[in-house]
Amino acid sequence: MTVASTTHVTHGFGPVWNDRSRVLILGSMPSPSSREAGFYYMFPRNRFWPVLAALFDQPVPERDPADRARFALNHRIALWDVIQECDIHGASDASITNVVPTDIASLLDRAPIGTIFTTGHKAGQLYRRYCLQNLQEKGHRLTMINLPSTSPANAAMSLADLIKAYQPIRKALDDKEPDRQDTRIYYGK
Repeated sequence: MTVASTTHVTHGFGPVWNDRSRVLILGSMPSPSSREAGFYYMFPRNRFWPVLAALFDQPVPERDPADRARFALNHRIALWDVIQECDIHGASDASITNVVPTDIASLLDRAPIGTIFTTGHKAGQLYRRYCLQNLQEKGHRLTMINLPSTSPANAAMSLADLIKAYQPIRKALDDKEPDRQDTRIYYGK
C-alpha cells in the first residue's frame, strides 16, 4: 500500500479587502492551482466564481486575479483563508495537518466585516478549532455561516444547489449593490 505524501505549504498571498468589505469569505487553504496563480478559487472546475456571479446576476469574472478581486470588492466581499500554512496532500482538505492559522483578527481590526462565511465543511471546522477563540478573546463576535464547498469534489451539489446555498451572502449584504466602485485593493498586510 502506497501512502500519499504530504507537502508543507505556505499560503503565499494575503487577503483581498478594502474599507467597504462587509463580508469575509474564508476557504481552508488555496489549491495548487490557486497557489500557482496567486489568487483565490483559480482551479478551472471550481464553481466559486460562477456561484458569486449568479448571486449578483453578472457574468463570471475573467480568470485574471485583478478582475476577480475587483468583482469581489465591488460587491463588498473580502477573501482569505483560515490557514496560513499546513501539511497537505495536493488539494485534499481531508489530509490537512500541522495547521498554522491566519491572523483573521488583524483584518477584522481594519475592515468593517459583519459576517464571516466559510466554504466547505473543513474550512468551517478549522475556523472553529483554530480561529474562533482567538477572535472572541480579541472582542470579535461575528456570525459565522458555513457554506458548502464549491470544489468539483462536492459533486453531490449542482450549480443551482450551490447558488441557493450561497444566498445568505446576499442577505448579509442587505441585498444592496455598492453605490460606488472602490478600486483600492489590499493584499496581505
